[in-house]
Amino acid sequence: MYKFFFQLVFKRMDPERAHYLAFRWIRLAARVPVLRTFLAAALAPRYTSLRTEALGLRMHGPFGLAAGFDKNAVAIDGMAMLGFDHVEIGTVTGEAQPGNPKKRLFRLVADRALINRMGFNNEGSAAVAARLAARTPVFRTTVGVNIGKTKVVPEADAAADYVKSTERLAAHADYLVVNVSSPNTPGLRNLQATESLRPLLTAVREAADRTVTHRRVPLLVKIAPDLADEDVDAVADLAVELGLDGIIATNTTIAREGLDLKSPAALVKETGGLSGAPLKERSLEVLSRLHRRVGDRITLVGVGGVENAEDAWQRILAGATLVQGYSAFIYEGPFYARAIHKGLAARLAASPYATLADAVGAESRKAVK
Repeated sequence: MYKFFFQLVFKRMDPERAHYLAFRWIRLAARVPVLRTFLAAALAPRYTSLRTEALGLRMHGPFGLAAGFDKNAVAIDGMAMLGFDHVEIGTVTGEAQPGNPKKRLFRLVADRALINRMGFNNEGSAAVAARLAARTPVFRTTVGVNIGKTKVVPEADAAADYVKSTERLAAHADYLVVNVSSPNTPGLRNLQATESLRPLLTAVREAADRTVTHRRVPLLVKIAPDLADEDVDAVADLAVELGLDGIIATNTTIAREGLDLKSPAALVKETGGLSGAPLKERSLEVLSRLHRRVGDRITLVGVGGVENAEDAWQRILAGATLVQGYSAFIYEGPFYARAIHKGLAARLAASPYATLADAVGAESRKAVK
């Protein structure tokens, strides 16, 4: 039904306009008590076998919504209603910014992919912090907060900008993510170099600890799939050295070569980050490499090309305790999370593993042996 509706309506509509229209429907549905209860029962059934502990947090399952969909923390309950076990909001910047000029979001339907150059359009950390502070949750879910650099802030002052967001948002975050891997903010990816990343992460960690004294806010970093293997290793080593809680692998890619893209050439040539199915292989490679490097010392989150339960299962076997999706949600619709949960529960039941935690990194451990 959704796929027919997508072909009939959403496919013909500007992608950003379609996003906000669907977003509005989700938010409205979550405000109607009887409707949201019915939808949650249909779309978010709970499987006790999938219960997950990660980052010191207990979750209904391992599958969450990646950052980028709910930039301003306005639809957390709506996304929980649709079955996502955790919702990562943002990317939020120190100051409000409109993002890049439109048109800035493109669907590559033949490739089940998206290209975006949104540019961290958001209301800013002060406004988002106020919204999170005023929020009365309808559904219990884990809320991650993804922070990035304000575009007009010079690279040399990036740490101060991240600290500003941390001081405003850490108290409202179940976990905090430092995003240094979007290709749509000039100079941002330069911060992935360990000589820049070390002081940045140290400053954010100190700010979070200074701001929130009654608990430790887990801190993660999100990296790009375009890093060379040796740079992936360097980030992994740095994360362990600094006592980071996790790494999210991966963000979007600027690569187009070797991805066997089937969409029109004009679309493929659009600048921005590519997400969706073509990213699947490289994201899995980066995740596997990270797990071989860090083992169980930090939590890994697998994202990029997760279209179905098999993709999510492969991420878990490769070392991901948590898995996220976004682009496939656009193509699969409201039953996306439900299908992944059902498929994961079936795969776990048919596997030699007693729990989901036992399955995490199983393939990576075999490779080491």
